[in-house]
Amino acid sequence: MSSGRDEDQKLVDRLSRQSEEALGRVAEELAGNPVVAGALSRAFSAREKALQAQEAAMGALGIPSAADIERLTRRLRSVSQRLEGVEDALDRVEARLDAVASATSQVENGAGPRVDTRLDEIERDLAALREALIPSAELPPRSQERLTVGQSAGARPSRTGVRVRAASS
Repeated sequence: MSSGRDEDQKLVDRLSRQSEEALGRVAEELAGNPVVAGALSRAFSAREKALQAQEAAMGALGIPSAADIERLTRRLRSVSQRLEGVEDALDRVEARLDAVASATSQVENGAGPRVDTRLDEIERDLAALREALIPSAELPPRSQERLTVGQSAGARPSRTGVRVRAASS
């Protein structure tokens, strides 16, 4: 009995292949036929016009189209992502405000004099450093001034950066 089933299966497979090949040839011939190709083109054009008319009618009735719903969905996702970003930023601001409030409460609870003392120390250190780097507020002597390239010895830069003509004796 299994040989009968095998033969039946082979026959079904062969008929299936032949029918697929025949349908493929018919489809190729139809697609190559200018009359059929023109009819398909007109049918697709009519379909587009019908969709546009449907959207216009739905818009006139106030019913959103599938494209409207898709745009709204994308916009809603975008707003949702932006809202999450705003929430994250607010969390960071809140954490900073908490830190400032904590520092303020420490100052109010007696840390103020310590901060003032430390600021005075820093001010003295900066003044000492300034004095070490620039011994006095005086300008360097004229003998230590430099001339710029292309400047004659008679024309010296003034202390304000404007060229001054040296007086000749």
